[in-house]
Amino acid sequence: MQSEKITADASAAGERMDVFLSRFMPDRTRSFIQKMIADGAVSIHGKPVAKNYKLRGGETVEYVLPALRPLEISAESIPLDILYEDGDLLVVNKPRGMVVHPAAGNYEGTLVNALLAHCGNSLSGINGVQRPGIVHRIDKDTSGLLIVAKNDFAHAGLAEQIKNHSFYRAYEAVVHGKMKEAEGTVHAPIGRSQKDRKKMCVTSQHSKDAITHYTLLRQYRSFAHLRLVLETGRTHQIRVHMAYLGHPIAGDPVYGPKKGVSLNGQCLHARAIGFVHPRSGESLSFESALPDYFTDFLNILENEEKE
Repeated sequence: MQSEKITADASAAGERMDVFLSRFMPDRTRSFIQKMIADGAVSIHGKPVAKNYKLRGGETVEYVLPALRPLEISAESIPLDILYEDGDLLVVNKPRGMVVHPAAGNYEGTLVNALLAHCGNSLSGINGVQRPGIVHRIDKDTSGLLIVAKNDFAHAGLAEQIKNHSFYRAYEAVVHGKMKEAEGTVHAPIGRSQKDRKKMCVTSQHSKDAITHYTLLRQYRSFAHLRLVLETGRTHQIRVHMAYLGHPIAGDPVYGPKKGVSLNGQCLHARAIGFVHPRSGESLSFESALPDYFTDFLNILENEEKE
């Protein structure tokens, strides 16, 4: 563990402790610092501070950085479709069917296993555990773009952009039904379902604000091709919001109709991302071509229109 001391000058008077410390730990997220405070790792004159402590100015703040918990995940030489890479980050085009992070039942063949082989130890270990570079996730059966941080500085900078809604994420999907509007916004909070803990749902209880913007690209007889832009990034957000509208994602085994089309997963692709490089300040944007499973389904729908 690493111990540090910082003296707060008069200008810090009235400032919250987590805000104050974040200025000296730019490679750590605010939630990480708040957890440090809650765990008693931040003190003044040897006495741990409360989470709502506000500085008076002149105090000497001491904090102890917790050691990273080791990550027991093996590296695997799995080919990666990398669109961009530098010393701080890389942009990966994930295929459908690949799990992002190892979990129960999926400890091998994940994106993280592949990243460990490609990057070695050069991945972020932010938030007190070695979470190799994963800044945001997409579902196993969602294809498309993900950004990976190689160090804590990049991870913190990208996470802050996601938090501030300045990180651009656009998806394309095929959904059931005929859209009433050519474009619109779904603004509905998402939380864990009380009936099925494996599912998310639109609810006012124990939920977080969620906003999805959609644009109709092509209307078919019984399906619609949409472009969707995330303003927030909740678990299963697009899948839940579209099901809430009455237009579930085609092939979605969880939120779609029980006798829906069989696509071996939902027809949902993370098409584009845009962000500011945390070190250079350069605006970067990337786009991924629609994969074969998606275009094959669109071709089927196009042919049905001709019949």
